[in-house]
Amino acid sequence: MLRILNLIFKRSTSLLIILLLGGKIFAQQTIIQYLSGTDKDHTVTWDFYINTGMKSGSWNKIQVPSNWEQQGFGTYNYYRDTENPNEQGKYKYNFKVPASNSNKNVFIVFEASMTETEVKINGQLAGPIHQGGFYRFKYNITKLLNFKGDNLLEVTVSKKSTNESVNQAERKADFWLFGGIFRPVYLEIVPQTYIDRIAINAKANGTLYLDAFTENLGDKNSMKAQVQKLNGEPVGLPFTVKTAAGQQKVSLQQQVKGILPWNPESPNLYNLSVTLNGPQGIVHQVKQRFGFRTTEMRLQDGFYVNDKKVIFKGVCRHSEWPESGRTLSKEISLMDVKLMKEMNMNAVRMSHYPPDQHFLDVCDSLGMFVLDELTGWQAKYDTEVGKKLVKELVVRDVNHPSIVLWDNGNEGGFNTDLDAEYPKYDPQQRWVIHPWEKFNGTDTKHYPDYNYVVNAVLYGKEVFFPTEFMHGLYDGGQGAGLEDFWDEMSKHPHFAGGFLWSFHDEGVARTDRNGQIDVQGNSAPDGILGPHREKEGSFYTIKEVWSPVQIGNKYIPEVFDGRLEIENKYIYTNLNKCTFKWKLVTLASPNDVNLQSKINASGNAVPINVEPGAKGFLHLNLPADRKNSNALYVTAIDQYNKEIFTWSWALKAPESAIKNYADKRSIKIDTTLQDGIFMVKADVLSYYFDTKTGFLQKVVTVKSTINLSEGPALAGVKNTLKKFNHYALGNDYYIVEAQYEGDLKFTVKWTFSSGKPAKLNYQYGQKGEFDFSGITFNFPEEQITGMKWEGRGPYRVWKNRLKGQQFGVWHKDYNNTITGESWIYPEFKGYHADVYWVTVENKQAPFTVYMDQKDMFFQMLKPGKPVGANNDNTNPPFPEGNLGFLNAISPIGTKFQPADKMGPQSQKNMQLNYSPVKGTLWFDFK
Repeated sequence: MLRILNLIFKRSTSLLIILLLGGKIFAQQTIIQYLSGTDKDHTVTWDFYINTGMKSGSWNKIQVPSNWEQQGFGTYNYYRDTENPNEQGKYKYNFKVPASNSNKNVFIVFEASMTETEVKINGQLAGPIHQGGFYRFKYNITKLLNFKGDNLLEVTVSKKSTNESVNQAERKADFWLFGGIFRPVYLEIVPQTYIDRIAINAKANGTLYLDAFTENLGDKNSMKAQVQKLNGEPVGLPFTVKTAAGQQKVSLQQQVKGILPWNPESPNLYNLSVTLNGPQGIVHQVKQRFGFRTTEMRLQDGFYVNDKKVIFKGVCRHSEWPESGRTLSKEISLMDVKLMKEMNMNAVRMSHYPPDQHFLDVCDSLGMFVLDELTGWQAKYDTEVGKKLVKELVVRDVNHPSIVLWDNGNEGGFNTDLDAEYPKYDPQQRWVIHPWEKFNGTDTKHYPDYNYVVNAVLYGKEVFFPTEFMHGLYDGGQGAGLEDFWDEMSKHPHFAGGFLWSFHDEGVARTDRNGQIDVQGNSAPDGILGPHREKEGSFYTIKEVWSPVQIGNKYIPEVFDGRLEIENKYIYTNLNKCTFKWKLVTLASPNDVNLQSKINASGNAVPINVEPGAKGFLHLNLPADRKNSNALYVTAIDQYNKEIFTWSWALKAPESAIKNYADKRSIKIDTTLQDGIFMVKADVLSYYFDTKTGFLQKVVTVKSTINLSEGPALAGVKNTLKKFNHYALGNDYYIVEAQYEGDLKFTVKWTFSSGKPAKLNYQYGQKGEFDFSGITFNFPEEQITGMKWEGRGPYRVWKNRLKGQQFGVWHKDYNNTITGESWIYPEFKGYHADVYWVTVENKQAPFTVYMDQKDMFFQMLKPGKPVGANNDNTNPPFPEGNLGFLNAISPIGTKFQPADKMGPQSQKNMQLNYSPVKGTLWFDFK
């Protein structure tokens, strides 16, 4: 077996990598010699000068690749270059090229540099100044090089382009406007006769078309292509074609048998080895990773991949990391795609520019549909520069099977003269869309309200997939309202999915502010995740709503045969490739310090055979003693052993937590009335009531005073006391009653009894529209340190974002997080769902409250309004009290829409007729 050598040539911090594609060293292999580093974590030091802003006016050192602001240079701008618009950076770097390459072609390649880039080698221009900040460009610099000594690279990068359309499309846009060489720079060294690039069209049926673009072909050349598995094993036979002298495009075709097509659920990949041969053997050889798949837009029908109708479950993603700006790494790409897959997404839109190559590589290998986008945010490139940039975009990205659509700009940034440019370089003839408008048979409306969706379902003729919807400013949108939107959108006869805005908060660690994260007020905190990919509550809602496995049972009935309704929402995968695990659990009690739950039994469900789009029943085979457990968990696991989602159900009623709470001691009840304060002393606890309001004012223990006060008050209603009573009931009970005036007929009854927590019974009526309902108390926020509870968690919920949380016992410490302005998650303040009991941890003395009915919400304090909020859409109403035991809660809206525009779950609560609501709480202050 022939030995494979990897030759690494180093001088100073230059890195030379020879890429070997064959079994021995050939001069025909493409050589890549990095002049910069390869990513944000592997950089090379260059000389640098900047004319304005931070550290301007003198030569310094800078790491390349980077955005210079994140290296402490220049000026930060968002949306438009309002400050120092003419900022310009100059780079210098010395390098060598081995003399052995003097008979080859040497190109210098920039993966991206924003915005306008002039390149000189040894004092001479390498080629025309490049305009456009997000695209790969290169120059043939062979004749400018000194192969016997040092070479000087000089690069001048200007933020402002001399082409005004570039400034309008790129520098007046709703994102951070960085500067600098932010992706790698390298030399690409090839033989005199070489393959410049290839473009592949590989169909799902195994038909493979190849266009190879060549330079300097002689009259005795031929070209051969061979499909290989990723381990190098040949697939099918090689196919060869003779070439003609001077031919610049060589086309090959082959029917490849036994292939597995690519799709996001089974992202099967292959390599294509292409060799240019001459009389003496191989002249040049390249290798390209690709996948077999077919895309098709069927008008007034839908979007199809491999003859299957596709539903995009997608998100829009900016290429950004707080400390490094748009200079990223494959590790970040891998992390981001894994997070998308964890949310059960299958698609991502490149907003609003082409991403790093390694991001697309990861989408290919892990499986994501990609919409690749030409920059143009509400403004367009002119036709001359636009044609060049479309070519650079498509030529670079054409062979990625993950890319299924081209976006020609965004939200009005459409130069229609460029629509016909994409197919010139794309043998797959992918469809071209204009995100935001009805175009080319598609309706990609941005931020439709619920009524727009209803109307589109009834009357829409276009293939419908909003390329931005559920705007995620702060904690609004994204998961909030998604279930209603998705259910209604799915009724559209030409539905193709949609893309959430957006993946993560576009926060930058400002080097001029000691690393403080800046999200530009309400402009950039739009993500499902924080800047460092901190998970918000919507992350888990999306995961459940978009799960390719749907289980329809909301509750587990007392008489349960172990069957669950199941639906397969995959596009390509039978559920027989998935496994389903269950476990029965006894949950921890409030007194369990470690909150350790006990698994009583576990097992696998009976394997199930359900085709995509079909329904069936999942059989769990639970043991007969399942009623001894508190909760049931069922986890769906995909063919790659990754969790799809875990569903959870409570198996016992809430009052079960208090039933066994008993103290056999007899206690003595004492009472006093002084200055309008009525005190009940039961054992070592003293309860103080205001006789003018009927409210509890405090509880005093042997060791401390617990300032639980101003309740129970009826949430959202001003209470006027009508009657206050107190009396003994036998020897072991003492009753305190309060009755309030008004149509709601609010009554309260406290019962103090032998060795048991204080029992609170309340009743009220509700009619008409209301934001929330229930009862509240007050407790000093500065005294609260944490909470633990049995219920859904660990994140808070909204009326229109209840899905995604698991039933269990949870704990979290106090924080004052405002979603999108600080990133300690889960947030402490807000509504919590399906609460059975809660312990309020505080500096005075912890106390526990038990509920007696399902579907109760607990309100822990009130989230603050974001500083950058310019409306109350994402600042829902809360009761005046800050500890609430509620039967109904408020929904949340989005940046652009109040909640009531977002569907049924997002409406205010409504009770048409007067209906009494009863509840019972037990307060344990011991």
